[in-house]
Amino acid sequence: MGIYLNPRNDGFKEAIRSEIYVDKTGLIACTNKYLGTEQKYICVSRPRRFGKSMALKMLAAYYSCDCDSRGLFAGLKIERDPTFEENLNRYNVIFLNMQQFLIRARSQDVTDYMEQMVISELRDIYGELFSEKETILAAALEQIYVKTKKKFVFLIDEWDCVMRERQESEDLQKQYLDFLRNLLKDQTYVALAYMTGILPVKKYGQHSALNMFWEYSMIDQGFFEEYTGFTETEVKELCEKYAMDYVETGSWYDGYRLTKFRHVYNPKSVVEAMHRRKFSNYWTSTESYDALKLYMDLDFDGLRKNIVQMLGGQQIKVNTLSFQNDMRNFRTKDDVLTLLIHLGYLAFDSEKEEAFIPNREIVREFENAMSVGGWPEVMRVLKASEKLLEDTLRCDGKSVAEGLDRAHTEVASILTYNDENSLGCAIGLAYYSARKDYKLIRELPAGHGYADVVFLPLPFCDKPALVVELKYDQSAETALSQIKDRKYTQALEGYSGEVLLVGVNYDKDNKNKPHSCVIEKLVYDVEA
Repeated sequence: MGIYLNPRNDGFKEAIRSEIYVDKTGLIACTNKYLGTEQKYICVSRPRRFGKSMALKMLAAYYSCDCDSRGLFAGLKIERDPTFEENLNRYNVIFLNMQQFLIRARSQDVTDYMEQMVISELRDIYGELFSEKETILAAALEQIYVKTKKKFVFLIDEWDCVMRERQESEDLQKQYLDFLRNLLKDQTYVALAYMTGILPVKKYGQHSALNMFWEYSMIDQGFFEEYTGFTETEVKELCEKYAMDYVETGSWYDGYRLTKFRHVYNPKSVVEAMHRRKFSNYWTSTESYDALKLYMDLDFDGLRKNIVQMLGGQQIKVNTLSFQNDMRNFRTKDDVLTLLIHLGYLAFDSEKEEAFIPNREIVREFENAMSVGGWPEVMRVLKASEKLLEDTLRCDGKSVAEGLDRAHTEVASILTYNDENSLGCAIGLAYYSARKDYKLIRELPAGHGYADVVFLPLPFCDKPALVVELKYDQSAETALSQIKDRKYTQALEGYSGEVLLVGVNYDKDNKNKPHSCVIEKLVYDVEA
């Protein structure tokens, strides 16, 4: 056993012995399916702290021929899979953590340093099978395979760190990509190559060195969806075990919407919340908000508007195809938004091709990034949102209308009211503070139509539900009547208690008081 060649299974052993371990061994059945096929090149990109390294440690424990890992997988999902016995501890594994190589290489070329370290370990086991003068890793592996017929599984962690941390050095990036291509592409000794990182692989400038990889990213995770984060079922089980409220957990950490799994939770934050019995910003606290602010402040036409719209609860159409898969070459606002999807600051609905802010933890990170300058008008609206909610709960329609007037004045340079949809975005922004007690839902199917905005109180909250209908150049009374006539309160499935019906109208010709509001209180009984 070595550090790079057939590492010990200690990493996976620590994972399953931890207080909280969620069984993701079904991933192994997926990789077994593609062993020794044309689909054996797999690149899975996800945000930081989304379980990428843990998955590699699990795969290393399973495939490495120098381990006896049968006992570690006892009782786990993969043990019941028909491919379990066939591939258990049957391969040479080469495990490369590119972050470590980049740090340790210092002034030395990172690929030269890597080859030196891995070949040194290979000599301990297979030294008689290749030349003492050999310094090229691919050549050494070719000679070992020819004489042993034993294939290798390559597990590469932080594959893209050279691209992320050496953004200015295009020569280094090209050399690194050439190294990986020579090491992996069309090599008979490769049984499986599984790489993880934050960014996908295919578009670094004009260089397509790694076009043999099948990519699974936050744009499309494919059959890896179940292993991207925690699923609804997994989080429900954890909440029950640790006596944590499931709905509030979702408000904080849910929101990554994939094709099949429409509710994917941030695993880092869920584990921390269960351990500490407290909801807070756990994932975002692992990195400075400056990292987000850097991209928010880029001067692309429409970017600021889109960010404000998403803060207001709106989803934004995004063209993800133009993104060059790096952190430097941005040509449009869509490139910036696509990067934020890969970084985990935005979620992506692949069916609608729309981006949005996934949950309360990320909303607060956007707020932190805006608070340090450059977004004063938006921050004033957010700070005033607490009073707007108080006025609403007091059924003070006049004060609510005045508050919406002020909010509109603040963001008029960013948001333009064109219709009820843009008005709905502004309303969502104006009621920003409500998200700590409410789940905000836009365009909720209800009765005979769609309720524009619904604020559904979280279980721990004793505040009434809000059903908001918006009109443009009509009247607040018309909006209120529509809530009643179309029975929008039917959207409150499973809810009993007070409901405030809020009708809002925007009159574009009334420059002094463009908003009007009427509020009516009723008691809603789900069984009625």
